[in-house]
Amino acid sequence: MRAVLVRAHGGLDQLEFTQVPVPTPGPQDALIRLHATGLNHLDLWVRRGVATHKFPLPMIPGCDGAGEIAALGSAVQGWQVGDRVTWCPTLACYQCRQCLSGAHQLCRYFGVLGETTNGSCAEFVMLPAVNLLKLPPGMPYTTAAATPLAALTAHHMLVHRAMLAPGETILIHAAGSGVGTMALQFARMIGARIFATASTEAKLAHARSLGAEQTINYTTEDWVGRVRELTGKAGVDVVFENVGADTWTGSLRSLAKGGRLVTCGATSGPIVESDLRLVFFKNLSILGSTMGSLGEMQHIWRLVEQERVGPVIDRTFPISAIREAHQHMESRQQFGKVVLTHDWD
Repeated sequence: MRAVLVRAHGGLDQLEFTQVPVPTPGPQDALIRLHATGLNHLDLWVRRGVATHKFPLPMIPGCDGAGEIAALGSAVQGWQVGDRVTWCPTLACYQCRQCLSGAHQLCRYFGVLGETTNGSCAEFVMLPAVNLLKLPPGMPYTTAAATPLAALTAHHMLVHRAMLAPGETILIHAAGSGVGTMALQFARMIGARIFATASTEAKLAHARSLGAEQTINYTTEDWVGRVRELTGKAGVDVVFENVGADTWTGSLRSLAKGGRLVTCGATSGPIVESDLRLVFFKNLSILGSTMGSLGEMQHIWRLVEQERVGPVIDRTFPISAIREAHQHMESRQQFGKVVLTHDWD
């Protein structure tokens, strides 16, 4: 099958088009013929590398995607060849205490498709059938491919970690990112008052259309001072943090007493400085979050099916233009998700 392979970390030239064998499903697996792949910032890290993390290269990147079932393992029930599907991109042992408790993200063997095993930038992808999600009639493959990782990440951060409540205030950083656009929708559904930051007026306008009450251009405004002004110097109850070093100190300063900072990423750098006096004098909570459980993804998928939430797609590229797609993401100009369609021409 045709695939995009990363053999070594580096620039756009490390995205190599090649031929690899089609995977053979095990008893519990499904083989999916792909029609679309959703890109995430994770794909940039897999290609560029992370100083403190070892990726199992060579590897096919891509954690999100959608297509139709091409083959099923002998023990799989409830699915048929030809079913239109996407999936939850998390991988686990499905046997340990954490998995049996529904906390798959805490499994010792937790992984993500396209990060710890071959992913969806190929004609076919293989994964456990238990991860599959059926597409409702009429849903485009591009919509399905743009949804799971960002939706699961944002929902778990807000609902299960920060426990955002109706009427609370929340500051959402990088509102134009894939996870940021999903966070806006979940926070609006919960009934929170939303403050959002972004780098352009166009992105801020999009954020307001998704539920942000107040928006702040972090490139031209003192966003910490603006948050204090908007909250009567009280600060916000929750900060949705996925930026890292550039915003960390300001995020802590923006919290109200008893506030919670929930973080899922470090796109601007992982090393941060914290004034511990802020943490203990203000009774702050710092909460880490990575993905969520299969059950949570099933719940989120029902919301997507009901069109109560959904991905914002910035642009689609043919998979043959994956290097241009990576370059577009690195420019940080997009609002929402970048999706690859599988034409291979």
